[in-house]
Amino acid sequence: MINEAVKTDWANLGFGYHKTPFRYVSNYKDGKWDEGAITTDATVTLSESANVLHYCQTCFEGLKAYTTKDNHIVVFRPDLNAKRLIDSAERLQMPTISVEKFIDAVEQTVRANADYVPPYGTNATLYLRPVLFATGEVLGVKPATEYQFRIFASPVGPYFKTGGASSIVLKVSDYDRSAPMGTGDIKAGLNYAMSLRSYVIAHEEGFNENMYLDSKTRTKVEETGGANFFFVTKDGTVVTPKSSTILPSITRRSLMVLAKDMLGLKVEEREVYLSELEDFVECGLCGTAAIISPVKAVNDHGREIKFANSQNGYGPVSKKLYETLTGIQFGEIKGPEGWVRVIK
Repeated sequence: MINEAVKTDWANLGFGYHKTPFRYVSNYKDGKWDEGAITTDATVTLSESANVLHYCQTCFEGLKAYTTKDNHIVVFRPDLNAKRLIDSAERLQMPTISVEKFIDAVEQTVRANADYVPPYGTNATLYLRPVLFATGEVLGVKPATEYQFRIFASPVGPYFKTGGASSIVLKVSDYDRSAPMGTGDIKAGLNYAMSLRSYVIAHEEGFNENMYLDSKTRTKVEETGGANFFFVTKDGTVVTPKSSTILPSITRRSLMVLAKDMLGLKVEEREVYLSELEDFVECGLCGTAAIISPVKAVNDHGREIKFANSQNGYGPVSKKLYETLTGIQFGEIKGPEGWVRVIK
């Protein structure tokens, strides 16, 4: 059971794991998924030969449940999370979860933990972590035949300790995140394992995160360890990097639609070169966890590149994007049809 003190201090939550009472579990065996059910058991029992432990057959998702202004509980675009999990599972040779089963599992998990969705106005949410992994026993290098899909929940606050509106500083990483024709465009656990060493180094050197470049030429901006980028030009154009090795962030894709269709801004999805960062006046990290985190500077091996309008928090364009996106998620603004799914 979650610590009751957490429920009385929603506004000061960080982004960490707070165990909630219920989670959804479904198992795959003999070529099919079982019905799946809500359980209170937060433990996973595995054979020492489970494929997830040796050959990293695992992928995951991240989405949030929100309490809206009119006191409904909603989730944001879960169909896109479902489709991305399908892409990840197919790439890792795992059985897929249908969009319908995924959304049903999300709804069951949220309803069961409804008391732990933070109240409107606290700037906190209930984070949902769907995860799919191989439980079947394997010794040789091959796919397993048994798998588990589960969703657990945890109330969370801002991803970065500086707070959602405080600017952060990045370093250009000496490590590569993903190779061409690799797994950079899926949400595989192995991608994140590869980023941990560079993450620790960045923190030891006083930076908040890394900026990863393309591994082929190391001249183009890709993403951070856990979020996509967007930039803003002097004339207000919103630019986001385009690459086959970038994870297709649901938040980033949504922001580009909102920028163009609701805010009337010019948007570009294209290759972004490290050499042109000095031409941008705003920079932001975007993702389910980060939402939008303003970046004030990038350190390229001692050369500091500053973004003039992001020095003390959100620049004007980032602020409009943040307010529009969160306004839709918290029921303050009407968004595009089908983006918000009411659960309760």
